[in-house]
Amino acid sequence: MSEGPDKESKTEEPTEKKIRDSVEKGKIPVSREASIFSSMIALLLILSFLAVDNVRNLTATLARMIDDPSGIRIRTAADATEFLVAVGASAAGLVLPIVIVLAVAGVLASVLQNVPLIVFERIAPDASRISIAKGWGRIFGGQGRVEFAKSVFKFIAISLVVTIVLRAEEATAVNALFSDPTAVPELILAAAMRLVSAISIATIVLVALDLLWARFHWRRDLRMTKQELKDEFRQAEGDPIVKSRLRSIARDRARKRMLAAVPRATLVIANPTHYAIALKYQHGEDAAPTVLAKGQDLIALKIREIAERNNVPVVEDRMLARSMYDAAEIDRVIPAEFFRPVAEIIYFLHSRRAKPGA
Repeated sequence: MSEGPDKESKTEEPTEKKIRDSVEKGKIPVSREASIFSSMIALLLILSFLAVDNVRNLTATLARMIDDPSGIRIRTAADATEFLVAVGASAAGLVLPIVIVLAVAGVLASVLQNVPLIVFERIAPDASRISIAKGWGRIFGGQGRVEFAKSVFKFIAISLVVTIVLRAEEATAVNALFSDPTAVPELILAAAMRLVSAISIATIVLVALDLLWARFHWRRDLRMTKQELKDEFRQAEGDPIVKSRLRSIARDRARKRMLAAVPRATLVIANPTHYAIALKYQHGEDAAPTVLAKGQDLIALKIREIAERNNVPVVEDRMLARSMYDAAEIDRVIPAEFFRPVAEIIYFLHSRRAKPGA
């Protein structure tokens, strides 16, 4: 089957399992533009708050070197090392905060888009990554065309912004030629701040669209055919863990429905803590007593607790409760062999209620 019809046949939205498997394999939606934008914002923060003092310190160091070069004694290797360490320390004070902030911004851009995962499969060797045919398809495929369009948009937008900002700074640049050299770094810093601010504003729309496109493209690639849905459902049904989980859920629901029916019972026959059977019988309405609930151990205690809370009589009969627990089924009348002993208990309860003061 060709690639086109195969994609056209994927008309169904991905299941939770398909999405979960994709995330576990590291195939998650990521916007490259968001990372670039976060770096631009980080650079703007650096220029606004961190670079000012560091540029002044570096300027002061360089000014002393320019004003009094003869005062720098470099006669031995130790002198040269000391000089380079001093200059390097001043440069590191300017560069190191920039590197740290940019690294943190890049990490935050990824973390805010998706939960971090360690996926060794993504770094395992893959021959398709060095395949010329695969690479050609990636470059000239649908995703490649989208990336090319984004690159063109960025180039045009940034070119316009840089042109406008540099034209506005033309007079300042000319005046800087006749000003104090120590003021040049601060002039460059101010121009860089304006330039980065303008570029960040110009790319906001691109970042927003790229975030939406990354999510849309990811879910579109995860779409499934009707046959894939059937196969996944069949596989899930045959999975012992899934089947066990489904049976557990069904038992929990049946147990809740059963316990909810206990307040409607006519009596509960118990053995006194191991077994309990809740029966319903209304003279003239029911042909025979019906089992509303039955349980063993903790469930039996819960049935007794609910019955006592709702003033349902609890009759202790060890042999009858044990025998009826094995033979009776919920929501069905009791077996014929229990008609007589149960009828005697119901008659006894009615007789006791009929006595004065009972």
